[in-house]
Amino acid sequence: MSEHRNELGLPIGFPLPDWQPRARPPRSPMEGRACRVEVIDPERHAADLHAANREDRAGSIWSYLPYGPFDSLAAYRDWMASACLGEDPLFHAVIDKQSGKAVGVASYLRIEPAVGVIEVGHINYAPALQRSVAATEAMFLLMRRVFDEMGYRRYEWKCDALNAGSRSAAERLGFTYEGIFRQATVYKARNRDTAWYGLIDRDWPAVKAAFESWLEPCNFDEMGRQKDSLSVLTKAALAGSPSAP
Repeated sequence: MSEHRNELGLPIGFPLPDWQPRARPPRSPMEGRACRVEVIDPERHAADLHAANREDRAGSIWSYLPYGPFDSLAAYRDWMASACLGEDPLFHAVIDKQSGKAVGVASYLRIEPAVGVIEVGHINYAPALQRSVAATEAMFLLMRRVFDEMGYRRYEWKCDALNAGSRSAAERLGFTYEGIFRQATVYKARNRDTAWYGLIDRDWPAVKAAFESWLEPCNFDEMGRQKDSLSVLTKAALAGSPSAP
C-alpha cells in the first residue's frame, strides 16, 4: 500500500474524497438457487426454526450464543419478539428452497452507514442447514448485498475465540483474521475473548469470484459432493487481492 502524508509530513490514511455515507440495509429478500434470505418474522418463521433447532438434541448450536436453548416454541417466539424485530441487529431467516422451511438465522448488526462498516452475527444454523450449499450461499447473499448493493467498505465477523467452528468458517468464507480482543465481554456467566475477522471492499471482487465458482452446479458431482473447496478458492483469491501483504 502506498504511503500518504499530510502537510506536516506525517503518515495518514489514503484519501477518500468522494466518500458518501451509505444507506441502511433494505428489508427485501435475497434470492439464491438453494436458499432465500429474508427479514425474520416470528409468525412465519418461529415454528419452523424451533422445530429445526430441536433436531440438535445436545443443544450444541447454542454453545457460543448469549441466549438459548429454548425448550418450547412459546419461549422461542417470545425471545424472537423481544430481540429480533429491530433495525440493528437486523435478523434474517434462511429458507431452504427445497423444503420451503426456515432452517437458519443470521443478522446484520453494528451497522455504521456513515463509515460503511457492518457486521454479520447471531448466526445459528440448524442441523438441516449445516454443511449444505444453502448454508454457504446464504453467507454469500449477505456479503453481496453489503458490497455490491449497498457499497459498504468493510464486513466484520466476530466470535468467541474458543469457537473453533466459527473461526474456521470465517476463514473459509474469505475473512481475514485480525486479532483477539481479550476479555471483551461476559455471557452466560463466563468470559469471552473475541476473535476479529474482516473482509474489505478491495478484497471483495476476488472473493466474490471464488464464491461464484464454488456455487456453480458443475462444481458438484452427482452425489452433491464438491469438487473444488471454497477454502482453497478464497485463500487463492485473497493471496492475489490488492490488499495482500
